[in-house]
Amino acid sequence: MPVSLTANNITFDDGTTRSSNNAGVMAIFGFGYANSLSVYYSITNLVNVFGGVATDTSTAGTARFALAAATYGGDKAIFGFGSSSSGSVNTISRFSNTGVYVDEPTTAGTARIQLAAAGYGGDKAIFGFGAPTAVAGSNVNTISRFSNTGVYVDESTGSGTARYNLAAASYGGDKAIFGFGYVDGTGSVNTISRFSNTGAYVSESTGSGTARYFPAAAGYGGDKAIFGFGYVDGTGSVNTISRFSNIGVYVDEPTTAGTARYYLAAAGYGGDKAIFGFGYTTTNLNTISRFSNTGTYVDEPTTAGTARFGLAAASYGP
Repeated sequence: MPVSLTANNITFDDGTTRSSNNAGVMAIFGFGYANSLSVYYSITNLVNVFGGVATDTSTAGTARFALAAATYGGDKAIFGFGSSSSGSVNTISRFSNTGVYVDEPTTAGTARIQLAAAGYGGDKAIFGFGAPTAVAGSNVNTISRFSNTGVYVDESTGSGTARYNLAAASYGGDKAIFGFGYVDGTGSVNTISRFSNTGAYVSESTGSGTARYFPAAAGYGGDKAIFGFGYVDGTGSVNTISRFSNIGVYVDEPTTAGTARYYLAAAGYGGDKAIFGFGYTTTNLNTISRFSNTGTYVDEPTTAGTARFGLAAASYGP
């Protein structure tokens, strides 16, 4: 029977449509900090399949910011590390495939802040880089891997350029890409580090797009990665968008898009689109920016939830 294909559906000649399960993928934003209030948050905001952001859900584990998050188990979210009121932590918070807080079963790996995370291998999570403390010269290239049940597996060092304030996303369906960041003594960089579907370091390149730190990143189009926004030395907040192919190669920076800001978070939703949220300029923000399955800016339809920065986001469900 003849069929026509769209990003998430198969439409048969008789008009019958079957949707991919990936079309039901949602996103969760969690934790963060409000500078003007000196408040560490343990709240989350759920994003539906249409990119609508819900109001705050309270009390989801240890309040902290400067953490990272990724999808694991194919449909769940894991938030890890960060800074609480007592300093850098290695706290791991797990969320179900309905976006509900489950537990903080253990601490795991090197406590650090301002790292990044992504899914790899189809169902596992990798946390990489960061800094153990906010003291200058402490950036690291520590890599922490978690299983498809959200359990800490192992940790390695020496993979790629040590840096912090970077972002990461999945690409190619089962690999992870870490990009941009800040290197003490150098400043903002456009270094790109790629990891295989086994969580092993593969390669690194520089010169890809605008060097900056505090961006966010997400998968889009089913197998590609998009990095957005951030802070550029000597310029300040930017709304630069950098797109990467399904083999982890820099493609373009087609345009600037949405409200310039940094220290925000991003995740995939609806199976093939990306959503960026919250952040900081001269104040805490709750701005939401949506991107299509071609990595094109769509809109900033509304503000949502508590304005904050230093949070993390991941996809989850169905």
